[in-house]
Amino acid sequence: MDAFQAFVLTQDENKQVSGKLVNFEPENLDAGEVLVRVCYSSINYKDALAATGKGRIIRRFPCIGGIDLSGVVAASSDTRFQPGDKVLATSFDIGVSHHGGYAQYARIPADWVLPLPAGLNLKEAMALGTAGFTAALAITRMEDNGLAPEKGPVLVTGATGGVGSLAINMLARCGYDITALTGKQEEEGYLKELGARHILLRDDINFGEAKALESAKWAGAVDSTGGEILAWLLASMQQAGTVASIGNAASYNLNTTVFPFILRGVSLLGIDSGYMGNPLRTQVWQRLGAELKPDMLADMTTTIAFDQLPAAFTQFIDGKVKGRIVVHIGEE
Repeated sequence: MDAFQAFVLTQDENKQVSGKLVNFEPENLDAGEVLVRVCYSSINYKDALAATGKGRIIRRFPCIGGIDLSGVVAASSDTRFQPGDKVLATSFDIGVSHHGGYAQYARIPADWVLPLPAGLNLKEAMALGTAGFTAALAITRMEDNGLAPEKGPVLVTGATGGVGSLAINMLARCGYDITALTGKQEEEGYLKELGARHILLRDDINFGEAKALESAKWAGAVDSTGGEILAWLLASMQQAGTVASIGNAASYNLNTTVFPFILRGVSLLGIDSGYMGNPLRTQVWQRLGAELKPDMLADMTTTIAFDQLPAAFTQFIDGKVKGRIVVHIGEE
């Protein structure tokens, strides 16, 4: 196998992170039972933090970036996978401490690899990626905890982001009454197209002055922000309401009281999309190919060429991205 293109992240003596497309020798790939010819990857906020050095994401350098990949098995020493199989892999240590999906080939431990679910093609799998898996895992965990459309409205924060956009469209498909919380008034039309019935603007709410218990409004919530917004959310939940915490875009701190938990029976669910294993990982991906597959997935997805990747990350850091970005790396 000849050298191939890969986007490699390095760190200099001043701990400044940079990345560039290079010719990568196959013998330098990490260990793993499954060699995948990568067709698509995606850009998540975590990828942008890693590539720009804005977050301490990468645990070893050099490292090929990209926490998601989909493609075709080129070789496998694990009997669960055969050459020609279409597969995907997301999260675990991919693109963090194990060479990732921003390359024409990736060698991955077999336990991190999943067969492409029925109902999805390789591009759709990356239009979903970690963001889609996170949204679907949040919905699945909330429904396992009793959430159902008849219980009441559901709030989604960070609504124009990858997880938020996908969560709105998935929840709408399942018949939920959705309110989108956003700081981007100009995206109201987009959010309503996805399925949000109501829009709340962040600037219209003083989250810092939230009471220990606010008026009970939400049966469920998907929160990607943390901080004051999550504290306000918890105080605003209905009796036996459920909040799925999936991110910390605003803050990793949470200053709240026990009152939502002991007086309203609110549940706060932590959503670990990084290391959640089987059988739940497979079950969630199967749902993503069926009843949770967003009907507007193509409309919320932008596809870029591999050589456009280095310029794409700052858009995420600057909050200028809505929906999902898929990276086309190789032909199927």
